[in-house]
Order: sequence, then C-alpha cells, then structure tokens
Amino acid sequence: MSNLSLYLVTFLAYGALAVYFWREQAAGREDALCRGAVCHAVLLPLMLHGYLLYDNLFINGEMNFGLVYSLSLILWVTMLVYWVGRFFYPIASLQTLVLPLAAVGALLPALFPAAHVQPKTTSLVFEAHIVMAVLAYSLFTIAVLHAGLMSLVEKRLHHAMLPRVLQNLPPLLTMETLLFRIISVGFILLTLTLASGIVFSEELFGKPWQFSHKMLFGFLSWGVFGVLLMGHHFYGWRGRIAIRWTVSGFVFLVLAYVGTKFVMEVLLHR
Repeated sequence: MSNLSLYLVTFLAYGALAVYFWREQAAGREDALCRGAVCHAVLLPLMLHGYLLYDNLFINGEMNFGLVYSLSLILWVTMLVYWVGRFFYPIASLQTLVLPLAAVGALLPALFPAAHVQPKTTSLVFEAHIVMAVLAYSLFTIAVLHAGLMSLVEKRLHHAMLPRVLQNLPPLLTMETLLFRIISVGFILLTLTLASGIVFSEELFGKPWQFSHKMLFGFLSWGVFGVLLMGHHFYGWRGRIAIRWTVSGFVFLVLAYVGTKFVMEVLLHR
C-alpha cells in the first residue's frame, strides 16, 4: 500500500470514529465509548498516523520538522494523550472533539509534502530538545482545548442551553483539575525547552544564543503560564481567570513557534 493510500485510510479511520463517537454521545450512549472493541478502536488510526510520522520525520538520518509535519505530530501526541488519559479520567467524550483535528493533522503532510530538514540531528541534546518542545506544545494544545470547552459549557449553563453532546462532557471541576495538571507538566517541559535552547545553543543550532522574537514570545508564554500556576496555587485562580490566562499563554506560544515557521517556510520559502 502506498503512503498516499495510508494517509487516506488514516484520515477516513479518524473521521469514521469521529462520526460514530458523535452519534453515540448525541444519543446519550457515552458509556459505549469505553467498552469493548470501541474503547481501543482509536489505536488503529493512531498507529497508522504514528507510522506515517516516523516515516516522514526522519530523512536519511536527519529530522524533518517542517510546519505541517510539526502540526501533525502535535495533533498525534494530543490524540494519544487523550486516549491514554481516558483510562484515568472520565474524558472519553473529549476524544470526539479531537478526532476531527487528528484526521486533518494526519492528512496535512500528504497535502503539503515539502520537507524542512534540520541540521545536526545526530545530537542527543538536539533530539531531547525537540521532543520536549513537541510535548510541551501538545500539552498546551490540550490545555487550550480544555479552556475553550470549559468556557463554552459555563456560558451555556448560565443560559440553560447545553447541547446533548456537551451534556456528556466531564464535570467542570474534573476538567479544571485536569487543566491545571496538564499546564503544570507543560510548564515544566517548556522551561526545559527554553533552558536547553539557551545553554546548548551552539550545540543545537551551531551558533551562540541570541535573543530573537521567537525567544521573546516563548518567554512571554512561559511567564503567563508561570503566573497562572502561582495564582492558582496561592490565590485560588480558577474559572474565567484561568481560561483567559491559558488562552493568552497559548497565543504567545503559537506566535513563538507556528508564527515563526509560517513566516520562514510559507512567506520566505526558507
């Protein structure tokens, strides 16, 4: 089977599961998503997606981290975290909302196959730096999805207009607890990513560390999430305050990474 066929199969598998999950939730049969073969059905597109990523992220021993490949990887990790997390939290219904995003993410490299090979990928420090960065971005992607859902549910509850699908989401308190745990782990990984970028700059990028707009937005994001965690710990920040700070931190993170990638690869073709 060609890679193009695998891309289509992966996309269709994610899409079919998204439709099935959506129908089950809309019919009030959320428990069916956690039983039997359905519970593990997500593993099929996840494994196919993972295989395609591995096949494209490593070219002749070097790492290919173009924009679309990075986005695809982030969405794959996001989907994986949701699938594993539903063994520990009642969040099976949240997979319904992530499956369509994962489907699009799986297909992106087939639609925009341009490679962007990174130099010096034989360094373990470089690979560790990349892994930490991807995990941090993935966790903060999950965090902002959580924040958006919490905001939507809270607004709908005030107006007594909660759609059936949203009624099956975990309680707000559960989502909030999970949100801060995700942000905490993401903050640690982002701290390590920024620190390694400074300390090992010459080994990672072949030149001494220099302050840039990418680093500026990265540190702004780090500061926002750091203040949010301190506010939650010492002052009990939650609800709308937590949602606003989460979204703000994520916007800075997007500007630091995706914004830079978009300008360099799409606008400047570099």
